[in-house]
Amino acid sequence: MALYAFATWLASLFNPKMKKLLEGHRQILTTVRNGISPDDRVVWFHVASLGEFEQGRPLMEMVRKNHPEYKILLTFFSPSGYEVRKNYEGADVICYIPFDTKWSANRFLNIVNPEIAIFIKYEFWYFFLSGMKKRGTKLYSVSSIFRDGQIFFRFKNVAKVLRQFTHLFVQNQKSLELLASIDIHNATVVGDTRLDRVVEICRAASDLPIVEAFKNGSDKVFIAGSSWEPDEKIYIPYFKARKDWKLIIAPHEMAESRMDRLQKMLDGRMVLKYTDMEKMIADGGRMAAIALLKEAEVLIIDCFGKLSSIYRYGEIALVGGGFGNGIHNVPEAAVYALPVIFGPNNKKFNEAQELKECGGAFEYHDSQSFSEIMDRLIDDKDYLAKAGQLAGEYIATHVGATQKCYEAIFGESKERVK
Repeated sequence: MALYAFATWLASLFNPKMKKLLEGHRQILTTVRNGISPDDRVVWFHVASLGEFEQGRPLMEMVRKNHPEYKILLTFFSPSGYEVRKNYEGADVICYIPFDTKWSANRFLNIVNPEIAIFIKYEFWYFFLSGMKKRGTKLYSVSSIFRDGQIFFRFKNVAKVLRQFTHLFVQNQKSLELLASIDIHNATVVGDTRLDRVVEICRAASDLPIVEAFKNGSDKVFIAGSSWEPDEKIYIPYFKARKDWKLIIAPHEMAESRMDRLQKMLDGRMVLKYTDMEKMIADGGRMAAIALLKEAEVLIIDCFGKLSSIYRYGEIALVGGGFGNGIHNVPEAAVYALPVIFGPNNKKFNEAQELKECGGAFEYHDSQSFSEIMDRLIDDKDYLAKAGQLAGEYIATHVGATQKCYEAIFGESKERVK
């Protein structure tokens, strides 16, 4: 951990993200001292980044609603999560987690002294967890998932970090069995709280007149969410031969150079940007914007916060990242009963695996496999409808993890929860 802290400092000299991380770390103790007093009862939620925040959010908001007597502390490990959610109103205090050394953990815990701590998915910091266990904190791991080959199951000494938890709420039966193999039995299969969040988002999805005008009643709209260039090199050439289909592309990154490369790949198609249409409408050109949108073939979503509502306008969704570090939020698309397609790096994502098994999602590796999947979905309407139905049913039948965790932690039945 000391080496990691040094490497972070070194990287901060030329990496803006690491610089923000260290700037945030310098404010941690001031933030918690100003926000938490010795008499406060604290529930601490810790997440790695934005995706884990969305997993923990439903439970956090349930605690907030039903237990106003607690102060909620929310910590992040990554700047990409903290910078986006540092003003989130569902928590009383928001900051980074200090580096996990015995000294920094004790200093932090002496101020915070949480009554309950809830760590989301992959967060297993030994000195924080052991320090809280000694203090009598109730410790929970929520939406955790384990796989063969992880270090916990190869080295017994490392497994002690998992023994600090009061209880682990895991996503699947395999995780439960792996924990049992190292004699950890205080665990329960509840599923993934992320699914509860995507259902909430779906129900609250806003109408997007620009996207609606672009769709223009078509039943041939392909949505590429969190799109990366390796995905685009495969699906864009495919749709050059399927010009009757409209494309909505939400790139994972919004840098100007990235947008320029994307538009070059789309050369020959009528391409519009979402923010350009917003500006045109704001400047009084609503009718002209609508006319352009109806004729356009590709709409690029060059802004954040729209994708979760945009999926409702499509027939098929691609979720990017499968040729990089891993796919993005598959349930966010599947909740709208869309068949979902993604690249090969999806093995760490339980919902992706189960959606493939049930027939609601498909994995492609190259242009040929992508074409084979898409050809069947496009040419066989019954097959397309069935795949979408299976995706939607999977989400609908796997919600409820948040309620199960809440009842177990706070000892309150569903009838008592507001």
